[in-house]
Amino acid sequence: MRLTTRGRYAVTAMLDLALNIKKRPVTLSEIADRQGISQSYLEQLFSKLRKKGLVDGTRGPGGGYKLGRSAALISVGDVISAVNEPVDATQCGGQKNCRGENPCLTHDLWQELSLQIQNFLSGVSLKELMDKESKNSGAKAPLTSLTPIHMQVNSAIKTSVF
Repeated sequence: MRLTTRGRYAVTAMLDLALNIKKRPVTLSEIADRQGISQSYLEQLFSKLRKKGLVDGTRGPGGGYKLGRSAALISVGDVISAVNEPVDATQCGGQKNCRGENPCLTHDLWQELSLQIQNFLSGVSLKELMDKESKNSGAKAPLTSLTPIHMQVNSAIKTSVF
């Protein structure tokens, strides 16, 4: 099982948004600059995130995005699900047709792994990731000079899954 760029970038962008929101909404160009993600790609992701209520957008001068609810109430699993990222370790996509019309010998193992990954990601909130970033960067480091967030997310996923 491997998360695609879509899921990784969505989590990275949401965490960046959560860390950098102040009194005004955060623009996608700011996130794109800080995280090295294409603004047009972020627009596609944020359209899906907005439809699921994870972000609110404001148009016009001074516009941008803010979280749709508290960071403590948004899980990594919510973000990944919102951008239609499958979290499935089975070869057959959960259809139980790994070997023609039948499941493979290890289908149940991979299906259970998928559930464990989903449970793990659903149990990690943006607030927890924010707290880890604050602890890792120290009080003196400005939020705009973050260690690339996607590296932390990738590390957490690799460590927990394998």
